[in-house]
Amino acid sequence: MKRSLILLLPLLSLFLVDCGSTSQFKNFVTTDKDKLMTGDKELRFVSYNIPNLAYIEDYDAFKAQSPWRLPTPYEIRDALKTIKMDGGKVARIYTFSVRRAGETRNIIRAVEAPGEFSESYFRTFDKVLQIANEEGVRLIIPFVDNWWWWGGRGEYAAFRGMKPDDFWTDPQVISDFKKTIKFVLDRKNTYTGVKYKDDKAILGWETGNELEAPLAWQDTVAAYIKSIDKNHLVLEGTYQRLLTKEEVADSNFDVLSTHYYTDLKTAVHDALLNRELTKGKKPYFIGEFGLKNPLNTGALIDTVINNGISGMMIWSLRGHAEDGGFYQHDLCYHFPGFAADSAYHEKQLVDMMRAGAYQINGEVEPPLPIPDPPHLFGMRDVYDISWRGSTGAASYKIERLEEGSAKWETIAESATDAGISFRPLYEDTTAELGKAYYYRVIAQNASGESEPSNVVGPVTVSYRKLVDEVADTSKMLIASDSLRFASSASAAKAKFDFSRLEGSKGAYVVYEVPQDIDSIIVEAFFTKGDCGLSFYASDSLSNLKQIPAKVETFPPYFNLYGAYVPAMYTCGEFPEHSRFLKIEYEGPSELSRVEIIYSKLRKPNPDIVTLGQEQR
Repeated sequence: MKRSLILLLPLLSLFLVDCGSTSQFKNFVTTDKDKLMTGDKELRFVSYNIPNLAYIEDYDAFKAQSPWRLPTPYEIRDALKTIKMDGGKVARIYTFSVRRAGETRNIIRAVEAPGEFSESYFRTFDKVLQIANEEGVRLIIPFVDNWWWWGGRGEYAAFRGMKPDDFWTDPQVISDFKKTIKFVLDRKNTYTGVKYKDDKAILGWETGNELEAPLAWQDTVAAYIKSIDKNHLVLEGTYQRLLTKEEVADSNFDVLSTHYYTDLKTAVHDALLNRELTKGKKPYFIGEFGLKNPLNTGALIDTVINNGISGMMIWSLRGHAEDGGFYQHDLCYHFPGFAADSAYHEKQLVDMMRAGAYQINGEVEPPLPIPDPPHLFGMRDVYDISWRGSTGAASYKIERLEEGSAKWETIAESATDAGISFRPLYEDTTAELGKAYYYRVIAQNASGESEPSNVVGPVTVSYRKLVDEVADTSKMLIASDSLRFASSASAAKAKFDFSRLEGSKGAYVVYEVPQDIDSIIVEAFFTKGDCGLSFYASDSLSNLKQIPAKVETFPPYFNLYGAYVPAMYTCGEFPEHSRFLKIEYEGPSELSRVEIIYSKLRKPNPDIVTLGQEQR
């Protein structure tokens, strides 16, 4: 009996691994002429690309010197739950990152060198596939990027001292790339025990993202994928608006797609030509799009639905961040849609996409589910209220309980986590000095309210704080005429901070607080050349004196956008009774955030006897 048990243990262990995660999928995705199929049912979709699903490129905390990090299980699930709530069924992710020459090893990359791979990266990818199975979302996974920003064909070639275009022809470089393909396809998921090539959550493998590759290279790579993986579809990954007869005829490509960043007329015209070319032969879908006028998206959705195109995926969805708020990027959307008057018309577009996702499958669009409770973080003070967001929440109710009281009061009816990233989401400006409070948060959308979050507190109000996110000039006493608000088009250079006050040498702002200033923290961006800020304070505007401020800079990782240098100023030494603070620009700079602590409660000195103590 003991021997039998020993023999059964390995099988029991495998069973526990396989059953530790539940998949919603019974079938692999297949094709029937020009249709994608799951079993005997056609698969069609209106959905999103999620570049950050397996690898974060938007970690833009002010002090962070690299935007790269691995997502957490919460972030992965939030993004995939969003696709599920949106009715999207399918999502496309970005490629496996490749080590760039000369970069710090603190940055994690999927491919470290030819045939060398990051285990921490792929454990995260294991978690992506586990959660995709649990949430019921299929994934399209491209292997390599045409571009350089997180490593692609040029980096594979650089491993061998070659140029980017050698990636298409050099036998050694092609062999190196095939090592990545084989490693990925044969990898066994550490959470589910299922090899990637046997995982039903994967719709298919795409040879790459927007590749400018010869057809011969694409054909060779597609055939190699098929030689190892008999279960999944293979998608061609070139960057093109119009397909060719050769691609349609190539038996190594199961599915074809195109990308559109253009006007509606061009996108519709080209998509219909591609549909006609592939009709009755192969499934075709729009793999990426971003129309010049986002409000035309509804017309493109109708074109896809009414003409038998398999699907479409907009660029791009960015989900909640572990630390609160959402990740930001150029041309991105957040669910369930915010800022109706934004340049991307986010709320209207997200609503169009959700309606289309159900319409393409002949389903009635259901109401959003009531959100799960958010998680309230610990707080430095009452001006630092942040929470981990709830998928599908449109806003949040913030409640406060004064210590010693039994009644919760609402201090915010509809706070948002969509405006600011990597900073406190809300500040309680009505809390009374010297008192202590408990806090909780409730997520809400059109369907109702969540249960309350965890409770944090008591938090004692030991000082007042003026916090200015520089969204306007309402908290400033004076702003010089030469200042102007920075364009949102430059936000990518400034960690996607959309509220910055741009100035040149001699420009200034002045703040006033009711009582003595204790300390300040000022965040800014240096844009070019001789730049910086200087600080002055006093008890009156006519007697301002320069004060010493310590500055620390955080030189950014070189990126596509030409990033500005973040700089943080701090100071805790002020002339007596200072209530005015002047910030003067020494050169081209952008003011990003200002904190002024004042009215700080002082702890009594035990060596000093007050009149009240003497009387007692």
